Amino acid sequence: MDHFIIYAEEFRDVIGSNPQYGVIPNVSAHEGPVYVRDRNVVLFTSVPENTNVPTFGGKRIFIGQLDVARLDAGNEAVSVFRADTNAANGMTLDREGRLLICEQGSKTTAAAISRLALSSDAPAEPVVTHWFGLPLNSPNDVVVKSDGTIWFTDPSYGSLQGFRPTPLSGDYVYRHDPATGETSVVADSFNKPNGLAFSPDESILYINDSGAIQGPGTYFPALPHHIRAFDVVNGRQLVNDRLFAVITPGIPDGLKTDSQGRVYSSSFSGVQVFDPHGRILGEIAAPGVANFCFGGEGNNTLFMMCDTNITWATVQATG
Repeated sequence: MDHFIIYAEEFRDVIGSNPQYGVIPNVSAHEGPVYVRDRNVVLFTSVPENTNVPTFGGKRIFIGQLDVARLDAGNEAVSVFRADTNAANGMTLDREGRLLICEQGSKTTAAAISRLALSSDAPAEPVVTHWFGLPLNSPNDVVVKSDGTIWFTDPSYGSLQGFRPTPLSGDYVYRHDPATGETSVVADSFNKPNGLAFSPDESILYINDSGAIQGPGTYFPALPHHIRAFDVVNGRQLVNDRLFAVITPGIPDGLKTDSQGRVYSSSFSGVQVFDPHGRILGEIAAPGVANFCFGGEGNNTLFMMCDTNITWATVQATG
């Protein structure tokens, strides 16, 4: 149980009586994990690698694939799914099972939310490329609501890291409706909006702010490193903004909820678990985790991307 840190007895309902834990070493895995059930794989994006190749915009990032049925094979269960990406970051599946990708772009290629059909070798097609003619900054994370609308965060990390131009709009949270083509700002008060996740009934949207990190190698503890909660009204408006939880050590990045409405957030030390009222219940140790997802046959295995490895934990809770 050394990998499962209990702060409240209710955490035992999360992990169950016999949680499992493992590490797949020597894997470049950083962001965007998403479980694809019909393939039994986890897709993820790699750690950005600096390069002078213009087509990669100065940041080489590939989409990797973990074969969940071969966890015992270690890093031999990992392969490259798509080598050429436009600085891909967060990812999710849409209602038709297509992969939505946050493309951060470069100084010569536009940032976008793109869509990739997993059954085809065709390139990803752009879904959102601008807001009222203004380019996106560097989209970070994306979720899809049951009505098919696409919600995503767009912090200016690309500019701060030197691979995107100076922003022409704020660090906003957006809602895009594929049925109408409308893209609207739903939150504009974040320093660096990052991960986001709906409650199971979609009445609440949780959004974290990783503003305490402003660029590589920086950490400003007086800046935001917290999760905020909003009530969702009429399926499109966010109201009743309130602090849900402050994350320490480090910042929140990946953000998910389980079937009971508990909230899971990455930190510098692992994945922290909160009840729906913001009380921390426990933590799954995974140093260096950036993002994570639920997956596996019972949707009760967390796959945690830790830059140099993938840590996994099978628990009782289901995503």
